[in-house]
Amino acid sequence: MNSPSFYLWIALAPLVGALVAGLFGTGFLGRSVSRRASHLITIAGVALSFVGSVIVLFQVAGGHTFNGTVYTWNMIGSVTVQVGFLIDSLTALMMVVVTSVSLMVHVYTIGYMADDPGYQRFFSYISLFTFSMLMLVMANNMMQLFFGWEAVGLVSYLLIGFWYTRPTAVFANLKAFLVNRVGDFGFILGIGLLFAYTGSLDYVDVFGQADELASKQFPGTDWQLLTVACISLFVGAMGKSAQVPLHTWLPDSMEGPTPISALIHAATMVTAGIFMVARFSPVYEHSATALSLMIVIGAIGALFLGILGIVQNDIKRVVAYSTLSQLGYMTVALGASAYSAAIFHLMTHAFFKALLFLGAGSVIIGMHHDQDIRNMGGLGRYMPVTWITFLLGTLALVGTPFFAGYYSKEHIIEAAGLANVWGANFAWYATLIGVFVTSLYSFRVYFLVFHGKPRFDASQAPKESPKVVTVPLVLLAIPSVIAGACYVTPVLFGDFFEGVIAVLPEHPAMAQLASQWSGALGYALHGFVTLPFWLVVAGFLVALVGYVIKPEWPPAIYARLGIVRRVLDNKYYADWFNEEVIARFGRALGRGFWQAGDRGIIDGLIVNGSARVVGMVAALSRHLQSGYIYHYALAMILGMIVFLTFFVLTVL
Repeated sequence: MNSPSFYLWIALAPLVGALVAGLFGTGFLGRSVSRRASHLITIAGVALSFVGSVIVLFQVAGGHTFNGTVYTWNMIGSVTVQVGFLIDSLTALMMVVVTSVSLMVHVYTIGYMADDPGYQRFFSYISLFTFSMLMLVMANNMMQLFFGWEAVGLVSYLLIGFWYTRPTAVFANLKAFLVNRVGDFGFILGIGLLFAYTGSLDYVDVFGQADELASKQFPGTDWQLLTVACISLFVGAMGKSAQVPLHTWLPDSMEGPTPISALIHAATMVTAGIFMVARFSPVYEHSATALSLMIVIGAIGALFLGILGIVQNDIKRVVAYSTLSQLGYMTVALGASAYSAAIFHLMTHAFFKALLFLGAGSVIIGMHHDQDIRNMGGLGRYMPVTWITFLLGTLALVGTPFFAGYYSKEHIIEAAGLANVWGANFAWYATLIGVFVTSLYSFRVYFLVFHGKPRFDASQAPKESPKVVTVPLVLLAIPSVIAGACYVTPVLFGDFFEGVIAVLPEHPAMAQLASQWSGALGYALHGFVTLPFWLVVAGFLVALVGYVIKPEWPPAIYARLGIVRRVLDNKYYADWFNEEVIARFGRALGRGFWQAGDRGIIDGLIVNGSARVVGMVAALSRHLQSGYIYHYALAMILGMIVFLTFFVLTVL
């Protein structure tokens, strides 16, 4: 099974399902595929990819890797543009994460979207998204990476705006599309720089020249070439992985159906930027400036975007801001050269955050699509499966010892404290305070939704979601609890990423952590006496007092915060800045180009100007056409004299 054709069907199986459901189930080429057939075909395609991905993971663990071409797409001079696969430990881990979460989302969607008229179209979109993400993570060259990168952006646009009759959904998907285009501009510049100086799009060729590139300067400056390339690539990651200041699209993307939130904004698309930087670690290791930028940007997101989750009342938006914060933690790990810790947190986060999003969707179903947590309360007695699984996801998110999130997030905090880059101290404090913030907003949602007195009409009492919804919750809860303890040793301190992720000796964070490693059990037991654990407890107690014992306190305190409250309500004025400054400047610039460029130069000078020149020439030349033969004879004689004079002078 270690062959290109095997890897190809893993990637193409979801595409086949997407094409069948999309072309023959939506009316585009008829409706020969029913609703039931649509979900069976797409689920079968993703299930095949999942089984294949698990096989690949076991093969890679056994030492079998692959790097080869599947198809030659184009030849540009001596450069070959190919479709190829790089199958190593990083790829295999991402394949399993993408396909497993996608499979759970596909099954969950049967119940969540049961009454939606766009049922077949939705299954087509999510299968197409799975194909796009697989092409991204399996690529062995930058061109294919860019194809997958743009494909997930396009499908996310379709999914966020799935309910296209809602103006808010249309605004949200357009916002996501435009913000990601800003990041993608930097991304393609970074790819272009590496291609220009290496002459290759292939990962192996580019990474093999990293040492040579590190000695080059960007033309006309004293900047290191790799620094410019790495920062450009990171701008792309900032857009895709919603890092400050390109984060504003993700909370608004909650306008899409809840399964989209779990698939795109918890487990796959938003983690593409994290995966890309880890894949390019041989290049990033040579740029201390790029690493410093990443650790600072990540720390800002981990702390300050998490704070916004405390003041949100929409259950999906709280989880969305939690995603922004956790993406910040992953970016901090990248900046600390703890790439394995970033990928490990990506994996554990995919499971417990997908669980929380799908759990929120189950709550929304039970509450008849009311998403305001202020209208809930006491749902634990009505929805026991959703309650227990949501609690397990919450415990994993806050970093409770023995849960998956503890092993990944705790190591990121420690790596930040050991990092040898500028901004590491700020990142350590930010991630540490972020532990308290995460605990506070997580338990705030948990208590307001599942405990206390019901705040809804008794006649509209919720009931547990159907099994097609709750079974995926249970299946996601299992890795949310045990994945950390099971895989922390091989992934972080074994040879799982050996030869895949590069770390230079001057970035010793993970090496120092490895020297202190005492095993999963000892590490978890030690966690009960560490500062992060007591910050989790502090967040839990504050939420318990504020939202169960004294629920009147938080509104009263928040009303007295004055300017702080206004800043938080306006989300640090990031949207205002984009709309009132960036967008206004863009419109003014556009009007300037239209008036001066289009109307003045193109229409006024080039198009109409050339017509006026032709008219002037014609007006002058018509005077030479008198109609008298002697005028024409004189012109001929003068012409001959000029010609003969020129000829004689040339010969002599």
